Amino acid sequence: MQTADNNSIVLEAKSLTRRFGGLVAVNNVSFAVKKHEIFGLIGPNGAGKTTLFNLITALIPPSSGELIYQNQNISQLRPHKIAGLGIARTFQNIRLFGELSALENVIVGRHLHTNSSMIKGVLGLPPAPSEESKSRQQALELLEMVGLSDRAQEKAKNFAYGDQRRLEIARALALEPQILLLDEPAAGMNPSEKQQLSEFIRNLRERFNLTIVLIEHHVPLVMGLCDRIAVLDFGQLIALGEPAIVRDDPAVIEAYLGNA
Repeated sequence: MQTADNNSIVLEAKSLTRRFGGLVAVNNVSFAVKKHEIFGLIGPNGAGKTTLFNLITALIPPSSGELIYQNQNISQLRPHKIAGLGIARTFQNIRLFGELSALENVIVGRHLHTNSSMIKGVLGLPPAPSEESKSRQQALELLEMVGLSDRAQEKAKNFAYGDQRRLEIARALALEPQILLLDEPAAGMNPSEKQQLSEFIRNLRERFNLTIVLIEHHVPLVMGLCDRIAVLDFGQLIALGEPAIVRDDPAVIEAYLGNA
């Protein structure tokens, strides 16, 4: 569990709502994420968890409410601006470039940290060569960190599911984020792999000084990993707090844990 003294708020949702026609996918949700914590989002299928991630990363705009990141209202920013501010994510359905190598996939994640134009890149004019070399080296380091450095030149489509998950995390880390959003990182993993993932996420937080927000259906993993947990049901926040408190909440037991 988190032991850091810095409890400053880094991300805050204020009365966040998203409607799709007559459907309210996220309904007046408010919570704050503290710096350096691992914050979990759980709830039944269709509870609004991924929609909330899509709101945070600006893939969709809120119908009402605000998102505050480091005291800045980011509710109306575009996705590339959100990424540039230091918010990166993975997806429930893995989105890698299958025909590109593992190394190339991670290098793509470095694009916000390069200044060369396309013409300079094609012609090999400064600063393109030095930036390319730096991006390549950093990408290799990230692949080594996730245990995939020996497969750097292999196409992403040839990787097993668990390895693709790790590759997607490496690509997200290439953005040099301050907040990392993980959408169901343990999906499809066996118990041993889930335990390894839990340790991996803790190590990520410490090594990169990250704040991590994750969506996960595997309740034991969330309860053992997260500092605090928010529970959504039909788009509404029904519980928020430390794992022991959330676990014993009658509304949570009825809506989610009791059906697990």
